[in-house]
Amino acid sequence: MNTTIYDVAKEAGVSMATVSRVVNGNPNVKPATRKKVHEAIERLGYRPNAVARGLASKKTTTVGVIIPDISSIFFAELARGIEDIATMYNYNIILSNSDQNKEKEIHLLNTMLGKQVDGIVFMGGQITEEHVEEFKRSPVPIVLAATLEKTEEIPSVNIDYQQAAYELVTEFIEKGHKNIGLVSGPLEDPINGEEKFLGYRRALEDAGLKVNEDMVAIGDYTYDSGIEAMAGFIEKDNMPTAIFGGTDEMALGIIHGAQDNGYKVPEDLEVVGFDNTRLATMVRPTMSTVVQPMYDIGAVAMRLLTKFMNKETVEEQTVVLPHRIQHRDSTNNK
Repeated sequence: MNTTIYDVAKEAGVSMATVSRVVNGNPNVKPATRKKVHEAIERLGYRPNAVARGLASKKTTTVGVIIPDISSIFFAELARGIEDIATMYNYNIILSNSDQNKEKEIHLLNTMLGKQVDGIVFMGGQITEEHVEEFKRSPVPIVLAATLEKTEEIPSVNIDYQQAAYELVTEFIEKGHKNIGLVSGPLEDPINGEEKFLGYRRALEDAGLKVNEDMVAIGDYTYDSGIEAMAGFIEKDNMPTAIFGGTDEMALGIIHGAQDNGYKVPEDLEVVGFDNTRLATMVRPTMSTVVQPMYDIGAVAMRLLTKFMNKETVEEQTVVLPHRIQHRDSTNNK
């Protein structure tokens, strides 16, 4: 049978209230008594019931994290940042994979609330009105990480994705490129689709260039979709001389797709990715990419959530972290 707080109290010769105070770190216990209780806990192998403690305190010290794809290098690094800060503030994590499916995301959100979590970090694709209504109804705070909600009513942590895309496409233009390809996520995705496309389009328009639909391919963030996009470009008469891949994984597929068809990178085709995952240094040539501070996005989102959960002062609920372009061998950098 499981050891109970009653058993510990009997073993230590104290009241159950005293055991509870010791377990919960209450300072109002004499050192000698605290020592007796800890010794009894050790002898009996007692483990406090987190659920029972949560019911008593109305806190479970548990945070729900909804993530699109745990197998993604990007989201795995982001989750690491969340977990490290959660551990620092003594929170446990419940992690669920949503597959960027709206119905599953909303189902997981309500499942988390049913488990009495104290807060939720949400990562997803398109944030719909239905998502926002669910977020607003939540009895616990929710922070978005690496996803956007345009009204900025829901706290979030991101970089300026549109500006990052604008800067890297502008670099291509300044090198003399006119046929600049984009392999984007679905345009309904506020980050890997819409914001990056808007940055791409703005850079072209500011340079007096028009968006050529033949230069834009829609992928699904994966290596295979980069390969497929590259095959589509090769079939067209006006092959791009530079391509912006919306994620590192798609950019890796673009590089390999080009190489498999006899194109040299960067001599025949310059390629830039986005995120700066470890894939960028594993491919040959090494990949130029936008550095998105993945770990920091997760860490800052979790810290912001702890402030909301503990009713601390929050000066800015929409946090935009800095980005930069890391030049490597998939582009001509002279």
